[in-house]
Amino acid sequence: MKHITAAMRNALLPLSVLIFLNLFACGSFCQGNLLITPKRVVFDGEKRTEEINLANIGKDTATYTISLMELKMDDEGKFQPANASDSSQHSAERNIRFFPRRVTLGPNEAQSVKIQVIRKNELATGEYRSHLFFRAMENSTPLGEEQGKDKKDSVISIRITPLFGITIPVIIRVGESSSKINITNTSLHIEKDSIPVLKMTFIRSGNISTYGDIKVDFISDEGKVTEVGFVKGLAVYTPNSRRNISLVLNTVPGVSYKSGKLNIQYSDESPRPVKLAEDEIVL
Repeated sequence: MKHITAAMRNALLPLSVLIFLNLFACGSFCQGNLLITPKRVVFDGEKRTEEINLANIGKDTATYTISLMELKMDDEGKFQPANASDSSQHSAERNIRFFPRRVTLGPNEAQSVKIQVIRKNELATGEYRSHLFFRAMENSTPLGEEQGKDKKDSVISIRITPLFGITIPVIIRVGESSSKINITNTSLHIEKDSIPVLKMTFIRSGNISTYGDIKVDFISDEGKVTEVGFVKGLAVYTPNSRRNISLVLNTVPGVSYKSGKLNIQYSDESPRPVKLAEDEIVL
């Protein structure tokens, strides 16, 4: 048998899609060799244009297609595909233009992508969000048959090539913005007898999403402060009102989670440091 049949192709398709979606779900943690700066774009005030920089930090030439995608976040922070017609999502798709839509980058090459907001005056007060989706295209090596040295020994070689995707949010804010977030249901759990896990819920209100860093400090009974946890760039997107978080804390010599306190701060560092929320638990 020398060829992959249509039935075999159809059987392989769900598996390849599953691999792709699993990699896609990793978001910015599965970047492969593509470096994107910045990681999010926000249009507010009079701002109408922005540029993002793409850099290939790998050793091979790579081609990426760029498109817009609608995503929604669940209470656990996982993204799922969303329908652009869902009014609760407030899609920015119709008000975003970008160029180019395909880039090819050699090793250590970089290129900028220009993003523009249009017809902003037609939007009602609130926040609108879509995601730019950067997809790596498969190289020219064919998927399927490989020939041995002897044509009589032709064999089928099935090779699944996962294609990774990266998304970054593009947000348009119109009119007066308001946002408030609280940290609730904070508790510490020792899992598997040795792993400290901090669990908490972020409650968001207002008409815009929040974005910031989580910093957790352990404060001993003697008042010594030790950083034991840090998460960079955590968002609670509209229309969600809550996000549940489980954070594995560092095990640090001299730090016992049987006494003392944990101080949790959620802060936005851009354009200037602003504390968004804070909570503290006694151990």
